[in-house]
Amino acid sequence: MTSATRLFATGAAAAALALLSACAASGPNSASARPVLYPNATLNRLGEAQGQSEANACMARATSAGLSPTQGGNEVGRRAGEGAAVGSVASAVGALITGRGGEGMLRSGVAGAAIGGSAGAVSGAFHNDKPNSIYRSFVQRCLSEKGFEMIGWN
Repeated sequence: MTSATRLFATGAAAAALALLSACAASGPNSASARPVLYPNATLNRLGEAQGQSEANACMARATSAGLSPTQGGNEVGRRAGEGAAVGSVASAVGALITGRGGEGMLRSGVAGAAIGGSAGAVSGAFHNDKPNSIYRSFVQRCLSEKGFEMIGWN
């Protein structure tokens, strides 16, 4: 592979990763979603700008209460461990089947663990942006107490 081909492949992979990250980090099921307010009497009286300001204040209150918009699980670490385990076993079994027992099987298992762990960590990074339902409930209740009605997140 020439250096130009390698450079192009690296750039294409980086662009694809950035595009996938952008898609995963937005929308109603992402942790970065914002409250959508129903145009009830309170919102009509105060206006959209004030409604968004109140939503910001409620999100800040939720954060200051110790809540996070994302779930606190360690998805990256968990998926890296799963990937390492699956990769090492699959590689070791493959080496055993092809007749490369002993040191060849050990080398294959270690290589499979490294590859599987890396793939699992990348997968975990894409699945680590799950919204926290308690945070969302806090924000919804805060807005409700101010007279606003939430119809969802976007």
